[in-house]
Amino acid sequence: MKYLAIILITAIGFIGCSKDDNPTPSTTPVSSTPSGPNLIFKLYFDSTLTRLDNLGNPSTIPAGNSAQSPVFHKMSAHYIEFAPDSLTALGNGEIVYHGAETSVGGSNAVDFSQARTKGQGDVFYTIPIAQVATGTYKWLRVSLTYQNYDIKFLVSGLGLQTGRLASFVGFNTYISSYVINTENVSVNANKLQGYWGFETNVLGNTYVSEGQSAGTTVPNPISATSPIPNGSCVVTGSFPTPLTISGNETNDITVNINLSTNNSFEWRDINSDGYFEPSDGVNPGDTVVDMGLRGLFPTYQ
Repeated sequence: MKYLAIILITAIGFIGCSKDDNPTPSTTPVSSTPSGPNLIFKLYFDSTLTRLDNLGNPSTIPAGNSAQSPVFHKMSAHYIEFAPDSLTALGNGEIVYHGAETSVGGSNAVDFSQARTKGQGDVFYTIPIAQVATGTYKWLRVSLTYQNYDIKFLVSGLGLQTGRLASFVGFNTYISSYVINTENVSVNANKLQGYWGFETNVLGNTYVSEGQSAGTTVPNPISATSPIPNGSCVVTGSFPTPLTISGNETNDITVNINLSTNNSFEWRDINSDGYFEPSDGVNPGDTVVDMGLRGLFPTYQ
């Protein structure tokens, strides 16, 4: 049991997104009491959606690796932008949401205490359509900053276990404290992209570990013409049919932020048994090579 407390520190390189940018809009919409018609954003996590690579191409699991689809509980985003075409640079589209930031921790950072954190099917953000520029938009960009989900891992002699992971993938985040599952973790500092906390309960004992790491897949199908600078976790996806805002709407428009969790937690499988085994207490265990999300597939109605 002693090695359970360090299981994530010794064997897991939990990782955030591999890009660094904090796009600042010329005009930041301010959330107010919505007056209709409204543009409504909802979150959905779907393990049946296509698994994509950084360039937005379908991706398979490499030989020697295994993967699982985590069970997502919550997520936060810091930035939402509509782009009319694939040539629109990040920040030059219609920015409809930009979260709170603070410099209390030193450098500028996402203020986690004010972050919108929502779960499956929840309304993430609502803005009056009158505050959105008219136009036709093909692409949606969403900067992800926080993820909270369960993974399964195998412990020798104890069988398959469930752990809760909280990871901060924004460019920089000021965190006073946060709750992983049941345990509160005090930080009171800025944390760069890739900071994580992990909690599990085995035989009535709760274990919490923390760490810092970097690098994961950030799907962007238009990276050749509209790249995402290093350090941001801005995922990009296209609407099946371009979304047109005419300014004459009489009904709400709901945009579904559909995120692929298809085998998004991937590890180097040392014994090729398909189970994530960080450590058996003696031998080197499996090591994480990727985590997070595998594509954005927005729709609207």
